[in-house]
Amino acid sequence: MEVLILLGVLFAALFIIVPLIERSNMRVSPETAGKISRWIWPLVMISLVIQLIRMMMQG
Repeated sequence: MEVLILLGVLFAALFIIVPLIERSNMRVSPETAGKISRWIWPLVMISLVIQLIRMMMQG
């Protein structure tokens, strides 16, 4: 039951936040997007390694 409540809250937040972001005039320049995208894969890999270590520590 808790999972359904959590999913409901997340979907409600998406339905509220996404239109607010689309209405704002915040635009990201291609240079800034390039700088940000450079960090995505290394952060994903670090996250996966940390999760693997946590799973090994649990048993």
